[in-house]
Amino acid sequence: MKEVFIGNYGLEQVGQKMTATGWVANIRNHGKLAFIELRDREGLLQVFVAGDSPAFAGIDHLHKEDVISVTGEVVKRENRFVNKAIKSGQVELRAEAIQILANSKSLPFELDQHAHTGEDLRQKYRYLDLRRSKMTENLKLRHQVTSTIRDYLNGKDFMEVETPYLTKSTPEGARDFLVPSRVFKNQFYALPQSPQMLKQLLMGAGLERYYQVVRCFRDEDLRGDRQPEFTQVDMEMSFVSEEDIRRLVEGMLKAVVKKTHGLELTEAFSTISYEEAMSRFGSDKPDTRFGLELKSLTDLCQANESLLIKKALDNQEEVMGICVPNAANAFTKKQLSHFYQEMKGFGASRFASVTVEAGGLQGVLASTFETEVAAFIERFKAQDGDLLLLVIAKKRQAQEALGYLRLEVAKHLDLIDQSLLNFLWVVDWPLLEWNEDQNRYQAMHHPFTQGIFEDGQEPGQFCSHAYDIVLNGYEIGGGSLRIHDRKAQEAMFELLGMSREDYERDFGFFLEALEYGFPPHGGLALGLDRLVMILAGEENIRQVIAFPKNGTGFDPMLESPSLVDQRQLKDLHLELKN
Repeated sequence: MKEVFIGNYGLEQVGQKMTATGWVANIRNHGKLAFIELRDREGLLQVFVAGDSPAFAGIDHLHKEDVISVTGEVVKRENRFVNKAIKSGQVELRAEAIQILANSKSLPFELDQHAHTGEDLRQKYRYLDLRRSKMTENLKLRHQVTSTIRDYLNGKDFMEVETPYLTKSTPEGARDFLVPSRVFKNQFYALPQSPQMLKQLLMGAGLERYYQVVRCFRDEDLRGDRQPEFTQVDMEMSFVSEEDIRRLVEGMLKAVVKKTHGLELTEAFSTISYEEAMSRFGSDKPDTRFGLELKSLTDLCQANESLLIKKALDNQEEVMGICVPNAANAFTKKQLSHFYQEMKGFGASRFASVTVEAGGLQGVLASTFETEVAAFIERFKAQDGDLLLLVIAKKRQAQEALGYLRLEVAKHLDLIDQSLLNFLWVVDWPLLEWNEDQNRYQAMHHPFTQGIFEDGQEPGQFCSHAYDIVLNGYEIGGGSLRIHDRKAQEAMFELLGMSREDYERDFGFFLEALEYGFPPHGGLALGLDRLVMILAGEENIRQVIAFPKNGTGFDPMLESPSLVDQRQLKDLHLELKN
């Protein structure tokens, strides 16, 4: 085993005879001397092979990605030859003997960082892709984040406890991955979407502080920040308040940023309510690295005489918009038309782009708001040359449409400072949201969240003791105080339209546990993949997972999912249908 990784060789090794092992990243043969760039996990080391060295005879037999062993003396490079781009750049190894440990055939793609290779090919040969320094650094960052989290929680007297992967399928969530049982005919385990009830049961068991870096599984449509299997940092605590939990998680994230980026975050994370997030940013996970905040204009339009606005107000629609400074000529008609199509997808009945010129408005629908010009300009604090993007829609649809639009505009105009790490707490969440398709309420977070109830409120007005932690426009974690009383938990199930028969069948074991002295408790689950993705400056969590699935949930390397032998199906009492 190596005492020193070759990528870390430095002045401490000068004068020593070393045997360096690694992969041949590059060979430069100049006829009478040669240079080999040798690579291991920690980086590159330059190997110098003199023409009169016994090692030179074997140079012609070396190929890129061969695994070799080089024995020789470490020497200090002349100042003019120091390579500041690599950690070992002050030294080189003078080869005396080279041994080929394993040959490599020609690679299916170049490992150079700048070589363009399709993602499917990279995933098919993921073990080669991981040799690229950027991918190796991403996995090292992931390790740093995980180890820092473990150290922090261990220092706070948390216990790491493993929970099972073969669990029970329950409603109120994404689709489960099911595992058929060989022993119990026609019955199935489910892979856990999270250890939610199990970690709550650990609180009932009296452990008081639990955490786990755990794999979770959800059979849902994929996107850049979502995989069918993912990792979360799961935490649960007894006898705590919301503030206790947020303070602990905030301290942990600050420790992670200090360890991985060398940044000392001294300011407390900003906190806003769910309603404020939607009103200002049109998102419950707002990116606060730039402005373009939403403004409601509905109150300014009450006296508007146009049929368009009268009809919108009668239909309880809202007029909202964003102001884009100095962007009057930033978008083509084609781009604005594309924005209009996107806004229609969010349910907006109208979209308009108007520019501020000579203290007035110019563009589509400008004449419609002729009497509101001064009020609009004042509300936006707009100036000549600014662009106003306006939508008319139901309140939530208008907010979500503009929330999407502000992000698209910011990306197009390069308004986002990529160096920032903007953490944000979103609190005071609604307890329930209405599901139009199922004609019933569903839990905004999950059905174990503790509600906040006031006299005279309708169910849709109930708030909850729930909180999300957001980073740069991504929800990286969410949690709540939990229900710890059986009657309250049953009442929550009934609010969700579940019958007693249903919740006794699906959650009977949990409800019974609540009758045995269950402590008040709460917790939070942090998405490890998303957190590492952001810290690594990546835009897709596949870049920070060693062996991910592709965008369709397929693994090109393992060629999975795949068909299985008929004998296995027979053992599981399963029969496939076309």
